[in-house]
Order: sequence, then C-alpha cells, then structure tokens
Amino acid sequence: MKNSFRFPQLYLRLALGVGFLIPVADRFGWLGAPGKPGVSWGNWQNFAGYTNVLLPFLSPAVANVMALVATICEILIGIFLIFGYKTRIAAYGGFVLTLIFALCMAAFRGIKAPFNYSVFSDSAGSLLLAFVPVYYWSIDNGFKES
Repeated sequence: MKNSFRFPQLYLRLALGVGFLIPVADRFGWLGAPGKPGVSWGNWQNFAGYTNVLLPFLSPAVANVMALVATICEILIGIFLIFGYKTRIAAYGGFVLTLIFALCMAAFRGIKAPFNYSVFSDSAGSLLLAFVPVYYWSIDNGFKES
C-alpha cells in the first residue's frame, strides 16, 4: 500500500509552522498597529499584558519572562516545522506549548476562548504530527519524496 500521508503531513507541518509565526509577527507590530482589523496585540506591551492575564498566579515580572520564553519557543517551533528540521521534537514542543496556552486561556478567560482561537486544535494537530512516521520534503528526510 502506498503511503498516502505525504501531502497531509506537509500541509499540517506548514500550517502549524506558519500558525506559530503569525502571532509572533503580530506581537512585534509587523501586522499593523493595535486596534487595526485582524491585529490582536500590535505591540509587545499589549502581548505582555495579555500574558499577565493568562498567568495571574505569577508576578508580572515572571509572567513577562514567560512571554519572552513563549515567543522564542514559537519562533523556533515555527521555523523548525516549516523546514522540517527536528520535526518530531518541534511537534511535541508545539503540543505542550499550545496545550498549556489553551488550559490557561480556559481557566482565566473562559472555556470558549481557546476554541475561538483554535488553540486545542493546534495542540491536537501538533500531537498528531509528532506521530507521523516520515516527514517528507524536510531536512529530516533530506527533502526526499520516497
């Protein structure tokens, strides 16, 4: 039986990878100013403030550090998934990061919030990607289709 997962795994890898990078661009203001259509934060200060809302059990200083850690993780996970480098590790990282994010959103913004932003779906997609046996068209697989 021919492996029919070539395109779906690539599509999932790219969709998740871009999905990790777009919010980073938003928090750096690259998608527009705060309040513009389609812009969630528009700058780092708004994003850091939102992080403090999701992590009220931490001091503001520690929550701000967590915002930076999450951003670095999102950048690395996004790039690794797009290029297919250390894909399984990146997928597990994406799963854990988005699951934590979804649970904090649900606990401190209401259960509807993580579903509005498909955070549980991203988490599930990342977990599924971690179990794909071969990552075609990737650095991990030498960009071979075989």
